[in-house]
This record gives sequence, C-alpha cells and structure tokens, in this order.
Amino acid sequence: MFRKNRFFGRAAQAISLGVAIAASMPAMAQNPLELKIIAPAAPGGGWDGASRSLQQVMVATGAAKSVQVVNVPGAGGTVGLAQFVNGASGDGNQVMVMGITMLGAVLTNKSPVTLDTVTPIARLTADPLVVVVPANSPHKTIKDLAAALKSDTSKVVWAGGSAGGADHILAGLVAKAAGGDTGKLNYVPFSGGGEALAEMLGGRVTAGISGYNEFESMIKAGKLRALALSSGQRLAGVNVPTLKEQGMDVELVNWRGIVGAPHITAEQRKALTTAVEKTVKSPEWAKILKTRGWDDAYLPADQFTAFMKADQARVKEVLTSIGLAK
Repeated sequence: MFRKNRFFGRAAQAISLGVAIAASMPAMAQNPLELKIIAPAAPGGGWDGASRSLQQVMVATGAAKSVQVVNVPGAGGTVGLAQFVNGASGDGNQVMVMGITMLGAVLTNKSPVTLDTVTPIARLTADPLVVVVPANSPHKTIKDLAAALKSDTSKVVWAGGSAGGADHILAGLVAKAAGGDTGKLNYVPFSGGGEALAEMLGGRVTAGISGYNEFESMIKAGKLRALALSSGQRLAGVNVPTLKEQGMDVELVNWRGIVGAPHITAEQRKALTTAVEKTVKSPEWAKILKTRGWDDAYLPADQFTAFMKADQARVKEVLTSIGLAK
C-alpha cells in the first residue's frame, strides 16, 4: 500500500511539473501566429515590398508559423483600409501595412473609413525624400527655389507621387516654410517616379520630389541636381544637405508601419507586437533594410500610437492649407 501511494505521489508530481512547464512556455510556441498581411497597394510598390519583406523574415525567424500577403490596391490605400476595418474586426491574425501616404489619402479621398479604429502595432521603416531640379535649372540651391515660391507659388510646378501623399505633403511644407501661398501650390501627381523624371528632364516642371533612391542614379549622372533631403540628418555617403541645414524648419520622411485589426484583445495585441519586435530586431531584417535602402524607424506600439496621432494632425494641417482637405 505504501509503494502504491508513493508511485501515485511521484506520478502526480510529474504531472504537476509538466503542467507548470507548459504554462511557462511562451504563448507563441503554444499557438504560433498564422498571419494575413494586407498590402493596400498593387504588387511592386513600397507597401507591397514591406509586406513581403515582413513575410520573408517572420517565417525565417519563427516569429510566425505562416504569413500570407494579400494585395488590395486603390485610392491611396483606402480601399484596402476599408476592407481591413470591415472584414478583420477582432481577428488577431490579420494586419495591414500602411504609412504617411494613407494618412493623406483618407483625407483627400474623403474616406468613410478612417484609421481611428485600427490597432497600431509598430512603425517599421522610413525613406528620406529629396527635392530635385533639372541640371539646367536656374535654381542652384533650395534658397533659390524658396525665393521663387515666395515670389509666385503658382509658377513653381512640382512633380511627385499621388495627390495627398508624402511628396505632396513635403511640397506644401516647403512652400509654407518659404513664405509662399500654399493655397496656390502647383503640384502634378504621377503614378511613378519615371513619369515625373520625364517631365523634369523635358523642362515641363520646375522641381520634383521622391525617395532619394528613386532619383539617385540620375543625380549621380548629373541629369538632376539634388537641392535638399527631407530627413533630420544627412544620408551616409550622400553629399546632399538637409532642409534644416539650409534654414528651412522642415523634416519629413516617408514612413511605413503595421497595424492590427479593430477590437482585438490585449492578448492578441501582445502576440502581434512580440512577433513584430522579434522580426525587426533580427539579423535577417537588418539585411533587408540594407538591401532596400530603408532606414530603421522602429517604434513599438505605444510610441507608434502617439506618433501616428501627431502625424495625422500635421498631415491634416498641410492638406487643409493647400485645399485638399477640410
């Protein structure tokens, strides 16, 4: 009888120990994430690239068991936003990549669905923008361009990406800092940097804005003159001064982030933030950043929430001043 009790006592201890070990295991190991990432743009763009980079690294690092990328293009990302908000509510396995362009698109497209209900997870990357002019332009410096903007804002024709996007916002900020009339901003949106480049080289626009990497080859070839970077500091190995260095109190980057669905639980939010943090702090992610020329702009969930709220206010102010929002 004594031996039997001792046997069952040891068995009970073993079972208790097993339960304790299982309870102490990370939640991710017990219930790996099977994610769907909404890329609210067509294949090949910045949001698509960020989504597929996340897919690659999250699976490689074990941050998620599986990751599917779904492209939902249209209206500066607001088509994808509407689908995400309306179809993923409460789903802790769905996320969406977005960025500053979506902040503007919500306003310029008068989207009935906004970013107010999504769950910010992290800011991921940032691309510095560059202000360029054709090599034969009379504007040798950003001060020359600022003088032209102050004299007659409407005569300075800008080329850049989609209306209300990061390029358009920067043009408005530069015009405002120059003392120009932002209500007369003359901005021509193009679907790609190649079209904007052709307009500049053809002498049909005054200045252009895009990510530095997009214009880099033409700058190095001497066909475009880089006047200023929009980032807070210079790019390593790039001899182009920032706007702030040249007396214009303007700083803007084309940032990208990731958000969770509306109405997810605290546990679901924690699982997503943990998975993203593991991803962006990995050597594999560092290689992606270097290859694509992205700056590491990681902000965890709480900081990203505060940043996004402040940037929404700034974007609204700029777009209102140039007549694209109310």
